[in-house]
Amino acid sequence: MTAATICFVVSSPLTAKAFLSGHIVALSKRYRVDLAVDADNPIELGGISAYARVIPVRIRRRIAPLADLAALLRLFVLFRRERYAAVSSVTPKAGMLALLAATMARVPRRIHIFTGQVWATRTGWKRLLLKAADRLMAHLATHVLADSPSQRDFLIAEGIVAAEKIQVLGEGSICGVDGMRFHPDDRIRTDIRLSLGIPQNAVAFLFLGRLNRDKGVLDLAEAFARLDDPAAWLLVVGPDEASLRGEMESRLGAALSRARFIGYTDRPEGFMAAADVFCLPSYREGFGMVVIEAAAAGIPAIASRIYGVTDAVADGVTGLLHQPGDVEEILWGMSVLTRDAPRRIALGLAARERVLRLFSGDAVTQVWVRFYERLLG
Repeated sequence: MTAATICFVVSSPLTAKAFLSGHIVALSKRYRVDLAVDADNPIELGGISAYARVIPVRIRRRIAPLADLAALLRLFVLFRRERYAAVSSVTPKAGMLALLAATMARVPRRIHIFTGQVWATRTGWKRLLLKAADRLMAHLATHVLADSPSQRDFLIAEGIVAAEKIQVLGEGSICGVDGMRFHPDDRIRTDIRLSLGIPQNAVAFLFLGRLNRDKGVLDLAEAFARLDDPAAWLLVVGPDEASLRGEMESRLGAALSRARFIGYTDRPEGFMAAADVFCLPSYREGFGMVVIEAAAAGIPAIASRIYGVTDAVADGVTGLLHQPGDVEEILWGMSVLTRDAPRRIALGLAARERVLRLFSGDAVTQVWVRFYERLLG
């Protein structure tokens, strides 16, 4: 009997590597797996090509009518030819194209996982349009997933999807955390601090992610500037996609001498090992994956009390939550964790224990495998 075939559709090789690698390896033992992705070189996908057939499809992240139409037709022809048992998509653009094409091609099982809503911070017609797109995807999918319980509740409350149609696999998280990769490491901590000129006894606050307004990085800079403590340092790691570094430096003022900016890194675990507290003052998140990676490295979080993040951080147990945009609350959390070392350490230990118990990569992958086994047999 021929094994059923699953086709995953994503736009970015980075998304495939970060979110789907473990799932594809495990599923390939039971099913044939294809991956439709905007990648020409298998090297971009790490080891995925050893477990899945890679099918290049030009899926652009931004709206590009002609390119989007070409990608839609390419996917439709692919789905009609291969007659997949299931098509599964991640991210908004890939989801819309994959679900439209799969519906037209009459693929019987169409799965989409929501990992955050761009429209959560938008207003006016843009919010209405983006919400309508998510509502259409939920309608076209036969099975809808959310990567956190609070995101599921948000989507139901906003009328995007009916409660009986959406579920969360396990405790949440699209892929979980590799506790062997993200872990406390004194040697790396020492080396990175030496290379950046950060004192070994300093309390280092870390932001790691894309620099844009939705991530709340300007609030973080303002709060740190008001933290009058020479023991506190700020480490900002990630691509400056919205050209905000200059404004952050301006808001830091005199505290800029205790701040370090690093661009994109493919080794976030090193900077997490070098830090004492992780900061995520975001205005929107689907789950807060980077928070649980930091937790696995043994550091607590100061993060926004928003859907998605409230699943990743247990307030008062593994970190401190604040209202999004509340600089005073961010400042309070930074002040507390700078001056209270025993509490900071206790929160970090609890964070690592919780994340390895609830969100290990192996555990999340097994939940995904069971989902497809129920779906496909």
